[in-house]
Amino acid sequence: MSEPSPLRIVIAGGGSAGWIAAATLARFLGNCTEITLVESEQIGTVGVGEATIPQIHNLLIGLGIDQQDFLRRTNASFKLGIEFVDWRVQGESYIHSFGAVGRGVGLIQFRQLWLRARSLGVAEDYGRYSFNVEAARQERFATGNAQSGQTPELAYAYHLDATLFAEMLRQYSEVLGVKRVEGKITAVDRDTEHGDIVALRLDGERVVAGNFFIDCTGFRSLLLGDALGVPFIDWSHWLPCDTALAVPSESGGAFRPYTQSLAHPAGWQWRIPLQHRTGNGHVFSSNFMSVEEAQSRLLDNLEGNALADPRPIRFTTGHRKAFWSHNCVALGLAAGFMEPLESTSLHLVQSGVSRLLNLLPRDFQDTQIARSSFNRLSETEWHRIRDFLVLHYVANGRVGEPFWDYCREMHIPSTLAEKIALFGDAGLFIREEDELFLDDSWGQVMLGQGIVPKGWSPLADNVPGEDIGPFLSSLANSYRTKAQALPTHAAFVASMMEKTA
Repeated sequence: MSEPSPLRIVIAGGGSAGWIAAATLARFLGNCTEITLVESEQIGTVGVGEATIPQIHNLLIGLGIDQQDFLRRTNASFKLGIEFVDWRVQGESYIHSFGAVGRGVGLIQFRQLWLRARSLGVAEDYGRYSFNVEAARQERFATGNAQSGQTPELAYAYHLDATLFAEMLRQYSEVLGVKRVEGKITAVDRDTEHGDIVALRLDGERVVAGNFFIDCTGFRSLLLGDALGVPFIDWSHWLPCDTALAVPSESGGAFRPYTQSLAHPAGWQWRIPLQHRTGNGHVFSSNFMSVEEAQSRLLDNLEGNALADPRPIRFTTGHRKAFWSHNCVALGLAAGFMEPLESTSLHLVQSGVSRLLNLLPRDFQDTQIARSSFNRLSETEWHRIRDFLVLHYVANGRVGEPFWDYCREMHIPSTLAEKIALFGDAGLFIREEDELFLDDSWGQVMLGQGIVPKGWSPLADNVPGEDIGPFLSSLANSYRTKAQALPTHAAFVASMMEKTA
């Protein structure tokens, strides 16, 4: 058997997607490949995705990045979940938190006990049985080594400055030998026999050759979309928002250990507290609201003074029909876009790189099986996340508002319709095909959006009715007391920064 040709990977585009790919591939492929990243300082990045989900720990641990160093270099804060304000109806809110809700008894799931307790009139709000929600409401936080007792540790992610994160990963990657080339891509050369990409042409008549390419060129999708002609699948009929206005502001109000998502008449606003500023944005549908009105609503709802003028970002929700075509994989916005409602943007980059590492063939002369598997698994992941996002929109009670009326009445994917029906019957949920969001996430959002099951599993009837109330009360009191014993989020972050000084 002849030796395969050396693997020469070329990453087109930087930003968070490009540098996550570069850092991860350099860390795990070691000396068996050459990695070159091409980017231009003249081309800006979207750079508004500042909230993450707990899977980011896998990235930091895999790269061997110290948490305190990460916090210092990205001005990060901690995130226990997302508060959804006015999403079901105006004046109501709930938190979709990380981690478990309550504690089951044997085979009896906690939510089933709660539903029965609710029918008996002895249940508090569902969020009262989440340690994360209690800590979030009290604006308190500590990592596992700062907690004590038998209460589960807080599950958490981060708010971070995406631009600083990309700079940090760039330095990490270059230490491991990744070569960065400054320049604009002017053309893509393809093999005449198979159609594979063989090189990128840059301004100044420069050429960067490789045998495998990763497209991180953002919405432009210069390689997968333009050069290889992979079409885009449009999901805007399910997720009708098509514009975002982003603006940083001075830190103001509380230093919350959670993201806020505030519903507006034609979309929603994010509010993300970092150490040095607050990230804000208004995601909306231009079919239901003008840019001028959207900007006015955003600026009127800042908690501190704006640090820049809001900048519009146009987008279409959906993804490329194939994520891997020929010898090119797309990551980030080059692969597709889903609004940052549940902070999945960086995760999709991370999972794409991980999937590529698992399927990367030794000989790039035949990648058909790997490509097929990569595309199938990627499509499934994107579809399941799409359904979770659509759930927030379709299950709303904001009657009389054109945007929300459209969302409530739209025809939804059959996979989501089945989940809603199953949950609405008895609070049941079946996780399929290793999908990202777990039972507790779906349960919190279903209930938060007003989908209350008609009944519960008969398993819950095996618990004596007189025992359910005291059991739930003890859980709620335990979480409340444990949360009160934690330092404030601001104090904990300050202590972490003192340790890195």
